[in-house]
Amino acid sequence: MTYEQARAAYADWGVDTEAALRTLATIPISMHCWQGDDVKGFEAATGTSGGGIQATGNHPGRARTPDELRADLEFAYAMIPGRHRLNLHACYLDSDERPDRDAIEFRHFAPWVEWAQGQGVKLDFNPTFFAHEKADDNLTLAHPDKGIRDFWIEHGRRCREIADAMGAAQSGECVNNIWVPDGSKDNPVDRIGARRRLEASLDAMLDGPRDNVLDAVECKLFGIGVEAMTVGSHEFYMGYAIRKGTALCLDMGHFHPTENVADKVSAVALSVQDILLHVSRPMRWDSDHVILLDDSIRAMAQELVFGDLLGRVRIGLDFFDATISRTAAWVIGTRNMQKALLEALLMPRDRLVAAEEALDFTTRLMLTEELKSLPAAAVWAEFCAREERPVGAELVQSLSGYQSTVAARG
Repeated sequence: MTYEQARAAYADWGVDTEAALRTLATIPISMHCWQGDDVKGFEAATGTSGGGIQATGNHPGRARTPDELRADLEFAYAMIPGRHRLNLHACYLDSDERPDRDAIEFRHFAPWVEWAQGQGVKLDFNPTFFAHEKADDNLTLAHPDKGIRDFWIEHGRRCREIADAMGAAQSGECVNNIWVPDGSKDNPVDRIGARRRLEASLDAMLDGPRDNVLDAVECKLFGIGVEAMTVGSHEFYMGYAIRKGTALCLDMGHFHPTENVADKVSAVALSVQDILLHVSRPMRWDSDHVILLDDSIRAMAQELVFGDLLGRVRIGLDFFDATISRTAAWVIGTRNMQKALLEALLMPRDRLVAAEEALDFTTRLMLTEELKSLPAAAVWAEFCAREERPVGAELVQSLSGYQSTVAARG
């Protein structure tokens, strides 16, 4: 089907495909750097990964240097329509120096800023509270040892300074997302003590405004080594975000497998102004698989569109799979998020809402089912064509061709 035919088909439903395409082009997705190198980073490792951070597989082509990672990112962005962002972890510094985490400065990330400006990509940032000898107990900001807590508080402060400088350099907001692996493998006897320490550490770390930073706190149900209790649970961080005015990060892979994370967005939005979304695909427990264009992603996209939340929710990705081409993983995941958003933008929202408000659930069901047969793929192909991005067999060929050029990395 041609785009003009698809446009006419949607017009019969009262949907303007041109308006949908214009909106989609304005939605940036923050692509995560750590898919490209299996969450290893570019500093000397001083501890275990910790907190359930582990990429499995040994597919050839892992980026081993900042230059290799940037080259992979450039290829991935060239396959993805629209203008997007890069989510950078603190362990991805690019410097001949190797400062410890409590001594990092903006200059250690200057090559990333220069590269991003050249690419027209804006940066987001994350403190790295794992893969360090002072995190091997799966305790950082909640550690009983004040010296260890102070080390990580200083790391977090410096990351806020770096994020602020990044935001100033790009003349816009830099999201600074905070996730810590803190928890207990077996049943603790003093949960509230650990949570009081985490709260106090966060308060010290986030003390004072940063004009170019949006701080976010990220919850988790559990991870490897913290099966009995995660200090920074959903309830802890939701309360913290409400009290302190931070953004709340909802990671789709951080909840119980039967929970509908899309349902949480509107509930949280009534109490929290800013939300950071990490899009991933859980499988069984706490997995970060490459996202599919499945019901969970479609539900999330519809929630963002129908709730008028696109201006308040920052969309980021968080998955890492070393069993497949890492660049293909970026491209597939990002494009699937965009496809889901496009499908939501192509729904006759006013008509559906009117049926629901009239308690006409039959019409609501008929409409939602009939919409599944409309030619969204043709509209997506038009979006890619206007952005000069490949689709179908051409995309597959491009992804395979690039993988062949990096396979010798081992």
